[in-house]
Amino acid sequence: MELLYKSTRGGQAGVSASRAILQGLACDGGLFVPERIPSLDRSLEEFSAMSYQETAYEVMKLFFTDFTEEELRSCIRSAYDEKFDTDVIAPLAKADKAYYLELFHGATIAFKDMALSILPHLMTTAARKNQIGNEIVILTATSGDTGKAALSGFADVPGTKIIVFYPKDGVSPIQEKQMVTQKGDNTLVVGIRGNFDDAQSGVKAIFADKALEQKLAQAGFQFSSANSINIGRLVPQIVYYVYAYAKLLESGELSAGEKLNVVVPTGNFGNILAAYYAKQMGLPVGRLICASNENRVLYDFFRTGVYDRNRPFILTTSPSMDILISSNLERLLYQLAEEDAGKDVELMNALAEKGEYRITEAMKERLADFSGYYATEEETAETIAGMYDDTGYVLDPHTAVAACAFRKYRAETADETKTLIVSTASPYKFTRSVMEAVDEQKCGGLTDFELIDELSAMSGTEVPKAIEEIRTAAVRHTTVCEVCDMKKTVLGFLGMK
Repeated sequence: MELLYKSTRGGQAGVSASRAILQGLACDGGLFVPERIPSLDRSLEEFSAMSYQETAYEVMKLFFTDFTEEELRSCIRSAYDEKFDTDVIAPLAKADKAYYLELFHGATIAFKDMALSILPHLMTTAARKNQIGNEIVILTATSGDTGKAALSGFADVPGTKIIVFYPKDGVSPIQEKQMVTQKGDNTLVVGIRGNFDDAQSGVKAIFADKALEQKLAQAGFQFSSANSINIGRLVPQIVYYVYAYAKLLESGELSAGEKLNVVVPTGNFGNILAAYYAKQMGLPVGRLICASNENRVLYDFFRTGVYDRNRPFILTTSPSMDILISSNLERLLYQLAEEDAGKDVELMNALAEKGEYRITEAMKERLADFSGYYATEEETAETIAGMYDDTGYVLDPHTAVAACAFRKYRAETADETKTLIVSTASPYKFTRSVMEAVDEQKCGGLTDFELIDELSAMSGTEVPKAIEEIRTAAVRHTTVCEVCDMKKTVLGFLGMK
């Protein structure tokens, strides 16, 4: 039976998976959600014998029902191939009484590769299925990792262009170097004078501009998104939770049906939402522990039921989590409100107009699966240093936030349920922050790439190919603009006025 999609704000329904992927954002500004959450139709024992690619097919086929088996398998083969530095795609490491799911073995050494490796293939297949003649213009805002992963995926893909906006002073030096050295005649990288929320709001405003949409259509273009608001980004993230559980079952670390808690360092809420969907599909997930940095808007929300973005924006050592508007939370709110689109619109309007909203007591009760914790900058650094000193395992700052949250949860609840911590980036992507935490004296006067070599020697790990490639790469993208000029920048790249 075909699974169709609808908007969280009620303005669209009965949309096929391929059409939802192409469109990205619903026409009313809402996010596409499946009309029902499908159940896993394979046993956990069956999953335990599957490769990552096989698991991906069995999960994604339940959501992308208008793709043929060959179409979907072709997308998966093209995505999860030799661009990953390990055949298992998402290996597990055991350290400090938890299992770390390493999602940073792809081309850009961050978890965004897991979903953005497949999105271009899903999108171009969807375009063919829907007889789309227009060139697809991917428009995305990034807090650091989505941008490079999207650029890597869409570079030189026929029939597409990609424009990435990032906060000029709000990403790590390595993240910026990865983006601004990106090759591909169809790519544009733009730094904005503002923060990630400014970039994300600017992109959403461009998507909502109906006159611009019509103008682009006349010129043979149409917008789509590579952000996690795209259902084609969200569904592939469900896969690695099913895969991780199955591999822990295969290795004897779990028994079938045993609960597994999940800790996710969270910014835009897509990654932890995927774990929530996996639980609804029948995966034996226990607590969903949402880990925040000092931009603790989600921590406060889970503790109080009030979402309030009216606070200082703090630049931290975990920049991919420096977010005050978590877009994917809207999908959760829609479910908490029992799919009441009117309530969703009310909350989103309050956020846009006043910068805050309060959910009802009934909605708050339905948050029972979630716990929120946060880590200060000092605690993040202490966690990196402590983990290395105790185990030799090196965490990036985002994963360290999650590890700190895990320790706080255990101390507060005494819950000894086995726990999966999602490791979202390689420490090599945030080398200075990692090295300053472990041995600040070594950092004096060293460049970022000299620190990379120090980290390699200290940890006994090889410098990732993604880092070596940018060490001497030429900067190709130098555009910087004000938020108010984002639309003009897009039109200029497309050769329009």
